[in-house]
Amino acid sequence: MTTDQPTILATSGGYRPGHRTWLEFDALVHHAVDLSGVHGRRPRVTVVGTASGDPEAYSFRALEAGRVAGFDASVLSLFPMPNLEDPAAHLLEQDVVWVNGGSVANLLAVWDAHDLRPAMRAAWEAGVVLAGVSAGSICWYLGGTTDSFGPELRAVTNGLGLLPYGNGVHYDSEARRRPLVHRLVADGTLPETHCTDDGVGLVYRGTALVEAVSERDGAAAHVVTRDGDGAREERLEPRRLTSP
Repeated sequence: MTTDQPTILATSGGYRPGHRTWLEFDALVHHAVDLSGVHGRRPRVTVVGTASGDPEAYSFRALEAGRVAGFDASVLSLFPMPNLEDPAAHLLEQDVVWVNGGSVANLLAVWDAHDLRPAMRAAWEAGVVLAGVSAGSICWYLGGTTDSFGPELRAVTNGLGLLPYGNGVHYDSEARRRPLVHRLVADGTLPETHCTDDGVGLVYRGTALVEAVSERDGAAAHVVTRDGDGAREERLEPRRLTSP
């Protein structure tokens, strides 16, 4: 067991352009490793690219980013078939599971086809830090807002539900995200919803939100709750992380 209680870091960030590689892991990914508490060895981090169809180019770039960061990095792919004999066992061997962005609707459907819902829950309960960006953030919640179905944003409500809230990602960079979150919370489609500007992450111990953190100046987190027939938004100022 890595952490002493189930831990999730849900983000709208985690990457930056690399110096010698296409990308590097930014402060949010490194914070996920810090949350795991691993020391005395290279952190075991597996990257899951289901939401974008497991493109080989991304898998290579993720492994390169892991090498640069000093991680024992691996990739769990499900296309065209699982690249590992026992994905559930692999998840339990990790310190951090980082889920990439893309289509959260497709991610959930493929995970269901491979029975990964219980595997992700088992890893979470065992102390593996679950983390990710965009679709890799929404998946841990009951649901959120997504462009999985087309340019017009829609609700997704069949998330893993490890966290009993809704999730709004890219809250400051995509103008249609905020008003849709407010409408979905106001009409009851989504429960209390936790949102992140680009570069911000939310840390949960168990199901309790304990901290907002950021790798970008000026960005924030937001909690949207139902207020009568409308919605109320509270801004949470994050703690600024130091970029590695």
